[in-house]
Amino acid sequence: MTYKIRDLGVISDRRSGAIVAKNGDICWYCPGQFDHPSLFASLLDNEKGGVWSMSLAENYEANRQYIENSSILETRFKADNNEFTITDWMPVDDEFSGICRMFSASSEPIKNSLIPAPGYGREGIKISRINDTAISINDTFFLMTSHPVKVENEKITFEIPANEKGWAVLADKQMKLEDDRQLKNSLQKTRKNWNALNAGFSYDGHYKKEMLDSLRAIRQVTHEKSGGIIAALTTSLPEVPGGERNYDYRYVWLRDASMIVSALTRAKINSEDEKRFLDFICSARGNLKDYSTTPFVTVTKKAAPAESTLDFSGYLNSRPVRVGNNANEQLQLDAGSNILLAAKLIYGNTNTRDHWKVVEEIADFLAENWQQDDYGIWEEDIARQFTSSKVIMAVALEFISEYSDDESQNKRWLEAAKAIRHFVKNNCITKSGSYAVFAGSEEVDITATLFPEWDYCPADTPEMVQTVKELEENFSNNDLVYRNLLLFDEKKEGAFLAANFWMAQYWIMRKNIEKSKRYIDAALKYQNDLGLFAEEADPGSDTMLGNIPQSFVHASCIGAIIDFSNAFGNESGT
Repeated sequence: MTYKIRDLGVISDRRSGAIVAKNGDICWYCPGQFDHPSLFASLLDNEKGGVWSMSLAENYEANRQYIENSSILETRFKADNNEFTITDWMPVDDEFSGICRMFSASSEPIKNSLIPAPGYGREGIKISRINDTAISINDTFFLMTSHPVKVENEKITFEIPANEKGWAVLADKQMKLEDDRQLKNSLQKTRKNWNALNAGFSYDGHYKKEMLDSLRAIRQVTHEKSGGIIAALTTSLPEVPGGERNYDYRYVWLRDASMIVSALTRAKINSEDEKRFLDFICSARGNLKDYSTTPFVTVTKKAAPAESTLDFSGYLNSRPVRVGNNANEQLQLDAGSNILLAAKLIYGNTNTRDHWKVVEEIADFLAENWQQDDYGIWEEDIARQFTSSKVIMAVALEFISEYSDDESQNKRWLEAAKAIRHFVKNNCITKSGSYAVFAGSEEVDITATLFPEWDYCPADTPEMVQTVKELEENFSNNDLVYRNLLLFDEKKEGAFLAANFWMAQYWIMRKNIEKSKRYIDAALKYQNDLGLFAEEADPGSDTMLGNIPQSFVHASCIGAIIDFSNAFGNESGT
């Protein structure tokens, strides 16, 4: 079957995560770490990917929710006169890792089927019976159930009889589970751990539910040990269905993570999380060839692997199915710039200057290399003098210079920033008076709406007014906003949801409550029932496109909501 991206839910232990579809299928699971090989991947291939599925009546309805602020997923199934609930979670603060499922009593039997496909389906499978209710898979994964297990070839099944409760655990170690007491204890500990993450955070402004949902989504893809925030849990969910724009997002993009941390810092969510981000960046440097230019790393702070392809059919036959990412060889000057902006916010919020040596080195690199072509925020295989890269470098150098106590250093950074501003003024303005997507271009890009947010210029300058006018005329459809791609027709992919929140932030700065709310609300239509965003949306339907949950979009949502509440207070009920 093909799962709608809108129907995908996430459970996470903040080391790895699994995708649970609305029908209860676990269709994506990479045990141990976000970017490890999959055990279940029917999301990308029904035949070869592997799945944990259940038998359900054809006319069932499913309603689901997360329990409080946790990643514990509760799905209530209803069909005719039958109703039952499944509670799914990945244990946190427990002696084992894996997936736990608890089933309430149902008037009909519930049959579970597991077809494991270790190592992206590339590994051989050895299924061994331990006892009537326990199975080992390749002596690595262990399934323990409340009711007897059957094995047929490479398929594992167990059935929970009518009117009986049941449970199942897929773990990284064998355990003796005689009843559900240990699971209930695991559930309680996991719930307590997740709820503790929100301790001290209080928000009672506009879009409160959407704010908290986005905060949960970011935490679901944040590695608990290292503090690294991956771009998304999945790989190769397409930006263009049936096309080739399918990428692996299970890595920490330094630009994206910096913008995420900046949004969290402005929301005053948790100063310790902010510090951990700087720790992550700075401790990664020893594993990288050049941390000043490396766009992304793994959650273990190592260089991400080069791209390879899987022999999977792909989501909606979208191939290639990729693991790894070749964009790591690109020079993306905005990555280091965003690190500096995040550091500046963190320094101001915590009254510290942690990891100053690394911050200095990044600033020096930018000051010395700002004139180079780079690949920009959209990472296409074409280098240009991108205006957004120049602008954020200038702002980053200006901001971070405030924390320098070295006069010559301060002067060097400010002189570079001044030179960049001069370059933008003389080379990056179109004939119509707007900010060009790159030097010499006559087109615009949504990234320009961030210039006032970065404090490069006021929102009402003639250049900004003209840029936004052209964006709304040429890159907007049903109040959803497109980015400008140089090597691909952006109208063939979905609207870029983060762009909607950037546009909203622009109109917030212009004090236009109607327009800002319109762009926020248009994007929120593509937040699913669990509050999760994918990367893109089809303006002509309710279809979500791209990898999920997209932490960059969730951070942009948080930033727009914070700005909206700060600007308009109680002027508009949301």
